[in-house]
Amino acid sequence: MKVAIIPARGGSKRIPRKNIKDFCGKPMIVRSIEAALQSNCFDRVVVSTDDVEIAGVAKAYGAEVPFIRPAELSDDFTGTQPVIAHAVNSLQKETDNPIDLVCCIYATAPFVQSMYLQAGLEQLLQQRAEFAFSVTSYAFPIQRALKLTTAQGVEMFYPEHFHTRSQDLEEAWHDAGQFYWGTADAWLSGKPIFGNYSTPVVLPRHCVQDIDTPEDWERAEWLFKAMQATQGNP
Repeated sequence: MKVAIIPARGGSKRIPRKNIKDFCGKPMIVRSIEAALQSNCFDRVVVSTDDVEIAGVAKAYGAEVPFIRPAELSDDFTGTQPVIAHAVNSLQKETDNPIDLVCCIYATAPFVQSMYLQAGLEQLLQQRAEFAFSVTSYAFPIQRALKLTTAQGVEMFYPEHFHTRSQDLEEAWHDAGQFYWGTADAWLSGKPIFGNYSTPVVLPRHCVQDIDTPEDWERAEWLFKAMQATQGNP
């Protein structure tokens, strides 16, 4: 059985109620639920939440909420893997049909697309990997990154590359923060997602935007509207 699990706790601090805040006409979490359902990859699409209101929104848009996440897994310090492991264990108790593959889809990933979820599943199986997750490239060489000093000055993280041409530097990639396919065993073992047993699903940069601050939110809405207009869906 293949299961999508969307973690969505109620206690977001920097953007209150972020998971169900209106994003271009729909609660944010709905974008992830719809992508999961449209992908036809999953036997079940489940939301893991500690919040009754979030649970209600998730159910209204077609997701299951078969349990309420315990408080000890809903604080500011709990990572994603314990939440997914809890969900897998909880779901496995209610069915004799074994869960083989699990995809964690973040609730705050409005640019997630069903075709990339499908690509992730295909890569996971073809590569016989333990995880397949979304990545994108940095827009600028990380080897020429700067830091601001306490004396209001500037230093390079890698000063040895001051004279290196940008085109001669190795391209770098980062986690796109959208979805993470994995075997149930890999999730339950707590194995780190970033490793040579994982395979990357490459996304174009314009499909990726972290949303942690109000500024991020505003930029994401402008980008989303521009993409919709380009696709003929104003």
